[in-house]
Amino acid sequence: MSNQTNPDAGRPAYIEYPPLKGAALLWGTFALALATFMIVLDTSIANVSIPAISGDLGVSPSQGTWVITSFAVANAISIPLTGWLTQRFGQVRLFIVSVLLFVLASWLCGFAPNIESLIAFRVLQGAVTGPIIPLSQSLLLSSYPKAKAGTALALWAMTTLVAPVMGPLLGGWITDHISWSWIFYINIPVGFLAAGISWSIYKTRESVVHKLPVDKVGLFLLVVWVGAMQIMMDKGKELDWFESTQIITLAIVAVVGFVFFIAWELTDDHPVVDLHLFNSRNFWTGTVALSLGYGVFFGNVVLLPLWLQQYMGYTATQAGMVLAPVGIMAIILSPLVGKNVNKVDPRILSTISFIVFGIVLWMRSRFNTDADIMTILIPTFVQGVAMAFFFIPLVTLTLSGLPQQKIPSASGLSNFARITAGAFGTSISTTIWEDRAAMHHAHLTEGINLANLPATHALASLQSAGLTMDQSLAVINRTIDQQAYMMAANDIFYVSAIIFIGLLGIIWLARPAKMGAPSGADAGAAH
Repeated sequence: MSNQTNPDAGRPAYIEYPPLKGAALLWGTFALALATFMIVLDTSIANVSIPAISGDLGVSPSQGTWVITSFAVANAISIPLTGWLTQRFGQVRLFIVSVLLFVLASWLCGFAPNIESLIAFRVLQGAVTGPIIPLSQSLLLSSYPKAKAGTALALWAMTTLVAPVMGPLLGGWITDHISWSWIFYINIPVGFLAAGISWSIYKTRESVVHKLPVDKVGLFLLVVWVGAMQIMMDKGKELDWFESTQIITLAIVAVVGFVFFIAWELTDDHPVVDLHLFNSRNFWTGTVALSLGYGVFFGNVVLLPLWLQQYMGYTATQAGMVLAPVGIMAIILSPLVGKNVNKVDPRILSTISFIVFGIVLWMRSRFNTDADIMTILIPTFVQGVAMAFFFIPLVTLTLSGLPQQKIPSASGLSNFARITAGAFGTSISTTIWEDRAAMHHAHLTEGINLANLPATHALASLQSAGLTMDQSLAVINRTIDQQAYMMAANDIFYVSAIIFIGLLGIIWLARPAKMGAPSGADAGAAH
């Protein structure tokens, strides 16, 4: 690395390469999109395979969930390190090595003979995954002319929209028809292909390397508070949240670690995470809007299939098929949004997204237990419109006004905030769902007793069908449960709709993004 430009020697702090053209642009876009697709797919593909993994390795399902938790913790820690690692090793080298290490970790996961080794390999897989998505975004933006940055983001966004839908479907099919090991093995040819094409195109477009010292204290504090927070979010529901000493301890460690981390990183000369990015109004407003919006969205994405499977009689595959149409409008409209994001104020495009999300969630808040598949599909289909207008304008707004060399750091930090918000959204929505369902169940059963005429008729009808008293009461309780959980889901859908409308205020705190800047060091203005 001695041949790399050293800014301390009075040479440029970064190199602005000309955009790619022709076949190089096509293949470069394909390789980066393929790597992104592989990573996003892998974050959701293992979820449906936990029962099979647990059974095959002889552990309980709760132990099996550490296959997901271990990946999430390691991934959450490594994502915000992207900016520092990029400066230390170069974004092209870091991207290629991360993809190849991900391939290696996937191979090891597939061969894991027991749960302990599988969890260890998932930690490795999560740790090396962190830089891939932010760097795919950064490399893609550098491949296109500034005026075409929206098109680049549209192509990137389409892969992030399709992969989460395909993950559970593909994971379920592979587990049912082949073996759970193959949810990891399929990454091997995909990863080699993405790494090979990327290296052939981007090896001459390396970023400047700085010989930065290792911020050991910052790195330690990051591992402590992010690890504690992620484990708390993953295990909170299982351990009944703050009724558990373990959860209270993790919460204290996370909060104290976070405070010390902020104080250290703001004063260190070479921090592992560049918190000074939040000095940019568009960065912090875009990151907050993106994160909170994604948290609410993701919480509802998790809740809907749970309700369908547990209380509406849908199988996992059927629930997946019901959710799949969300990608139709997203794929159709994303190129259109990308093409116009440099012509139309991104705040207006984001406003469309949040309003449509609000309408979709309001429609879902009107669901009842008699809802047929078309009633459920319509808001899912419309949600694709909101998703098309969600990622591209908000990422554009977040990165606008930042110089090119700051893009990897900014992308890593904003992606970390988004993914963390998604974890919070999942835990909060599922916990509130169960709490509200218990409340509705209590209200619904207040007036039911054996002296109640409708209840007596219902019991008599069930017993005349051949059920015992206990079986009849169980059927009635199940019906009440179904209604209670439906009402609880409606509550969350309704409040989520209000939150999306409220988030419009944050979007409009941002300054108008200066799109399509013809030249200059402020390359981020075109993002």
